Amino acid sequence: MNQFDVIVVGAGNGGLVAAATVAKEGFKTLLLEKHNLPGGCATSFVRGRFEFEAALHELCGDSTCEKHESVRTIFERLGVDVKLYHEDTLFRTICKGENGYDAVIRAGYDGFLDSMEEAVPGCRESVKSFFDLIGEIDDAQTFMNENGINPMVLYTKYGNFMRVASHSAKEVMDALEIPEKAQSILSTYWGYLGVPVDNLNALHYLSMLTAYVKAKPSMPYHRSHELSLALVRALQGFGGEILYNSEVTRFVYNAKGEAIGVIANGKLYYAKKIISNIIPNNVFNRSNRSAIPAAARKLANARKLGMTFNTIYLGLDSSMEELGITDYSVFIASDPDSRKQFDDRGEYGMYVVNCMNKALPDSSPKGTCTLFFTIMVMPGDFPEDLTPQEYKKYKNKIAEKYIRDYEKTMGVSVMDHIEEIVVATPATFARYLATPDGAIYGYASETWDNIIGRIAMKDGENKIPGVYFCGGHAERGDGYPSAYITGAMTGEEVVNDLRRGK
Repeated sequence: MNQFDVIVVGAGNGGLVAAATVAKEGFKTLLLEKHNLPGGCATSFVRGRFEFEAALHELCGDSTCEKHESVRTIFERLGVDVKLYHEDTLFRTICKGENGYDAVIRAGYDGFLDSMEEAVPGCRESVKSFFDLIGEIDDAQTFMNENGINPMVLYTKYGNFMRVASHSAKEVMDALEIPEKAQSILSTYWGYLGVPVDNLNALHYLSMLTAYVKAKPSMPYHRSHELSLALVRALQGFGGEILYNSEVTRFVYNAKGEAIGVIANGKLYYAKKIISNIIPNNVFNRSNRSAIPAAARKLANARKLGMTFNTIYLGLDSSMEELGITDYSVFIASDPDSRKQFDDRGEYGMYVVNCMNKALPDSSPKGTCTLFFTIMVMPGDFPEDLTPQEYKKYKNKIAEKYIRDYEKTMGVSVMDHIEEIVVATPATFARYLATPDGAIYGYASETWDNIIGRIAMKDGENKIPGVYFCGGHAERGDGYPSAYITGAMTGEEVVNDLRRGK
C-alpha cells in the first residue's frame, strides 16, 4: 500500500538530509525524485574523458560555533563518511581598472588577516573588528535556539547582534571604518549569494565568510555527487525508500485543506507529513488554489528570485602547470564596487573561474585539467525568444567572450587547448531543476528578506497544513551548507510533530 509517515519531494541536498533524518527515527519514509540520479545541483556529469562538477565551488563544512548545526555535525549524526580535501587559499581576487588589485587571500583567521594586511596595509585591526562580531552573533543565535526570540533580551544583551542583523554588510563595514579597498576584497564572496553588499544582510554574509575562513573550503574527491550518494546510502540504511524517475505532479489535500499525499507517475502516495525540497512556487502551481493560503501566495510573489548562472565547463588537453594556471578559485571583476559588478554582470562585472586540479590533482586524466566558469545571471537577463539556432550562437558567444577575457587577464592560453566544452544557461537549469527562471538559490537574501526575519517569521510562512519546506529557498537562504542544515531542521521538526501527534 502506498502509505507512508513522511514523503519527501525532491532529492536535492535538503531533501536528502530531511529524508535520512526522519527515516533514522524509525518513520516510514519515501523520497521521490524526478531524475534518474539524486542530488539536484549536487551532481557531476561526464563528457569524453572528463568528469565535471556541476555546481559545487567549495563546501563550507563547519559552523562558526560548535553549538550550531553544520555539514560536519549533520553527516556525523547520519553516519555519512565522505573524505574532503581542503584548500589553504580561499581565493584570488583580481579587479581590473584604475583602482584595481590582484590579491591572494589565505584561509584561517591569521592567514586571512595577514593576507588582508599585505593587500591593504593598515587594515588589519578594522578587518579583525568585523570578524570579532561573530562571537556575539553566535551567542545570540545560541540563545534564540534555546529560548526563542526575546526582543528585550536581544536588544539589551546582544546589541551588536541586533545592529548587524538589521543592516547591510556595506553599512557595517562603513561603521567599522574598514578602508574601501579592504571592503572590496572582503566583499568578494558576495557573488556566491547574488546580492551586492549594499543590499546584503550583514549577519548572513559575515556568518558565511567567517565559516569559510575558519574551516577552509573543501571539495569531495568524487565531486558533489559523492555527497548525494552517501546520503542515499544513509537513507536506505535507515529503512527509507527512494524512487527515481518519479516527478511529483500534484499535491493532494483533504476537505479541510490538509495535505495528505502526492501524485507521481500517475500513482497516489499517501503520507501524514510532506516535506518539499522544491521551491514553494512550484508546490503552489501543483496544488488546488483553494488549498494555498493567500498569505503564502503573497509572500512568494513579494520575494525576488535569486540568481542563476551561465556556466562554461572546459576539459583542456594540457595540465594546469603546462598552461601556467596556479589558482583553484579566481574572482575576476571589472570594478572594486560590488554594486557596479552586479549592474555590469553581463559585461565582465564579476565572474569566477575554478580549476579543480589545484584542489584534486588527479580529478582529470594525467596531462589534462578542467576549468569551470561561473557567470551570474539574474531573472530577466536571459533572452526569452531565442530559436534553437540562436540559442547555440548565444552559448558560443558567451563562451568565447569569457574565455578570451580570462586568457587576457591571466596571461594564459586556453582556447587552443579545449578538448571538451559544455555551456549551461538559465534554460539548462530551468529544465533540470524546474525552478522559475532557472533560479538555483531560491529567493534572494536581501536586507528586508534576510535570515533573521525568515527565522523570526517562520511559523507564519508558507503555512500549508501538512507541508514543510527545506532547501536553498528556505529560511537560511542559499548554498550547500544552508540546504543541508534546513534539511536537518525540517526533518527534526517533522519528527517532533509526528511524535506529538500534531
